[in-house]
Amino acid sequence: MSHCLTARARPGTVLLMKTRALTPLFALFLSAASLLADRPGWSDDYEKSLTQAKTEKKLTLLDFTGSDWCGWCIKLDNEVFAKPKFKSYAKDNLVLVELDFPQGKSQAKKLKEQNAKLAEQYKIEGYPTVIVLNSEGKKVGELGYLEGGPDAFIAELEKLKDK
Repeated sequence: MSHCLTARARPGTVLLMKTRALTPLFALFLSAASLLADRPGWSDDYEKSLTQAKTEKKLTLLDFTGSDWCGWCIKLDNEVFAKPKFKSYAKDNLVLVELDFPQGKSQAKKLKEQNAKLAEQYKIEGYPTVIVLNSEGKKVGELGYLEGGPDAFIAELEKLKDK
């Protein structure tokens, strides 16, 4: 009889051991997922975003940023991009592209190359720089940090809509 109890205890023990072994992997997965979810609604794929903007007849907002080291970039993100009013406006009017140049985060080689090429193409000299493209991919404006939160930023974007 005790043999059956031992047999029942072992599978539970093995399961507990497997669960403990997988817990760090699961935590790592959640951490990676949360990094991707930091900016919902944003893409890092330039070409795909241009296609989406053309199809949906929206402006493309290219945010050249140093997300983990640039104080003005972080301020722009916190005071404008993270606000519900901007998010609502963006959902209806913009395709959002983050072109990040982090110092403390790793990036895929392909993403680094894309971002460097675009920084050169648009002659980026400082951060944050926001390039606005019309639905055909033509540059219609360039912005940076603006005081006044989402209202001021949206007002500037509205001026660029018909260019």
